[in-house]
Amino acid sequence: MTTWLARRDATAKLLAALLVTAAVVTTLDPLAMLTVIAVLCCALPLTGLSPGTLWRRGWPILVSAAGVFAFTVLLGSRDAPVLAHVAGLDVRANAVGYGLRLLALGLPGFVVFATIDPTDLADSLVAHLRVPPRFAIGALAALRLAPLLAGEYRLIRLARRARGTHRGLFSTLFGLLVAAIRRGIRLATAMEARGFDRDGPRTIARETHFGWSDAFVAFAGLALAAAVIMLKFAHA
Repeated sequence: MTTWLARRDATAKLLAALLVTAAVVTTLDPLAMLTVIAVLCCALPLTGLSPGTLWRRGWPILVSAAGVFAFTVLLGSRDAPVLAHVAGLDVRANAVGYGLRLLALGLPGFVVFATIDPTDLADSLVAHLRVPPRFAIGALAALRLAPLLAGEYRLIRLARRARGTHRGLFSTLFGLLVAAIRRGIRLATAMEARGFDRDGPRTIARETHFGWSDAFVAFAGLALAAAVIMLKFAHA
């Protein structure tokens, strides 16, 4: 990816996402949540992903937010003020707040990790945050393996369908868990054989530089987090 946001340092983007997420957790104010969602939706084109790819990657966040909203409408607290009546149900402020907060919590990580290369992330963590190489390389391996799990899941379902075996979701997920553990064991053995587990100084193949544009990304996250806190107290 060659977009402006994709070229920024991984540590700066990760810090910005953590600041926004920490601020969102502290409030249920709908205006604060809508502000975060609007800003991050404007940042989605900077990821360089097509609308179809954004939808395929982001639909779980929307489904989860809708599920939380429906659950809160049906079984949530009845003390919150009623905002609307839909199909005989009271839509209360807490249901809207929880649904919007889940979206506001999921979008920062979605935008950040859509623009981060796993290798750049590991190099940046070691160079700027002095993270031990063992943990940085472990994070790199996890991010590299995550897309493979989706393909593994499809293969398991197709294999069972070819055999005429129609089992439930939990059975398929258990098979995916077993396959992930086996793949992880093989990867750990291969990494240890190549010396990744040895102590001693390590070098970084690609040098990373934290410039003014990277600082701007971190400052933008701080500004958005501050706006959320200010809106929280303004409507307290």
